[in-house]
Amino acid sequence: MSSPVHASEAFSADTLIHPRWLVPMTEKGLVLTGHSLAIKDAEIVAVGPTETLKNACQASEEISLDNHVLIPGLINAHGHSPMTLFRGFADDMPLQPWLEEKIWPAESKWVSEEFVRDGAALAIAEMLRSGTTAFTDMYFFPEEVAKVALEANIRVQLAAPILDFPTVYARDAEEYIHKTTDLNDRYKNSEHVQVAFGPHAPYTVSDAPLQKISTLANELEIPIHIHLHENAREIAEAIKNTGQRPLARLEALGLLSQLLQCVHVTQLLDDEITLLADAGVTIVHCPASNANLASGLCRTQAILDAGINLVLGTDSAASNNELNMINEMRMAALFGKAGSDNAAATSAWDVLAMATVNGAQALGRGDQLGMLAPGRLADCVAVDLDTLNCQPVFDPVSTLVYSAQGNQVSHVWVNGKLSLEQGRLVHMDERDLLPRARDWAGKIR
Repeated sequence: MSSPVHASEAFSADTLIHPRWLVPMTEKGLVLTGHSLAIKDAEIVAVGPTETLKNACQASEEISLDNHVLIPGLINAHGHSPMTLFRGFADDMPLQPWLEEKIWPAESKWVSEEFVRDGAALAIAEMLRSGTTAFTDMYFFPEEVAKVALEANIRVQLAAPILDFPTVYARDAEEYIHKTTDLNDRYKNSEHVQVAFGPHAPYTVSDAPLQKISTLANELEIPIHIHLHENAREIAEAIKNTGQRPLARLEALGLLSQLLQCVHVTQLLDDEITLLADAGVTIVHCPASNANLASGLCRTQAILDAGINLVLGTDSAASNNELNMINEMRMAALFGKAGSDNAAATSAWDVLAMATVNGAQALGRGDQLGMLAPGRLADCVAVDLDTLNCQPVFDPVSTLVYSAQGNQVSHVWVNGKLSLEQGRLVHMDERDLLPRARDWAGKIR
């Protein structure tokens, strides 16, 4: 990236944004008023007092957002975007029957490249409209998700799925792994697409493939993204079948490292928290999905206190019913308090960090994303707080987390380019998305 300009020097920019509040996430508690942000090409080139930037900057476009808070783009760290086409298909069921009796049979019948494209498009549109600028996706035909993401101008980490058993996508673990390495070769120089290994869970991937994934992940320096300790039943069955808790098994297989992203993790003992902290593992918290499937409560405050990188994901619309990171932040804060009997736990600032700076660190892009600062890539989100449900505003971050709704997002910039303008999708057509979703509902029903 090029060097940022100094706000006092004359410079040119593509876009100059004047929000009411600017939350750079460079420092906990810092809210800037009377400040503006300048974008040139893909980068933030200046953040400074509005009058200073107005005098110094020759901008092609100026945008005044008099009632808005400007934040870094939200990073949805776990999901299965094509499963948006299963929204509401299997509600009010616990995890194992949900998977084994409803989701897996439906997937075996309906999943195809077309299903993945249409489901991913519906999901990406929903995510952009609620402020997501980057997401992690674990699903079949990940190259189709990548195509839609590139067209829509949103970043994606493709956690290419790996299982022991055959699906429409691959025959066995060896083929899944081979497809992942090919995918990584294809996108290793992409600005918008990253690749990770996506072993589904310890109970669906055996030791040999997990060991191979660990070796390859270290060689290629790409993450491993896995569901882990999702509910008490998983732990009990693992002990019955292997004599070990799943985390102990992953440790023995050599998977615990800074490359590992563990999803859900509602069942943690104190010594396991210490183990994860020492290994530098990332934990992906999915509060709405955990609650929906009655999987348990993630010990968020204990995890934060241990210094573990804790990030936030929605999971799929099949187990969450929405892909709204603003609502997910609220749920994470509320469940964090309830789970620790402490009203000060898992604060609004904590969950905003989970959705921004921590998410950027999980993607290995902590020096590029997650903050609004000169030299960072220009992934920015504007949220209109001039609504009945947000008044009065005493603290814009508290209001954002506890009161705002996803449909209050007005603008989304990804890599310096608008993907959402005045609440309207720039690169996607709702008139095309909605009929396709209805067609799939008719088929699946």
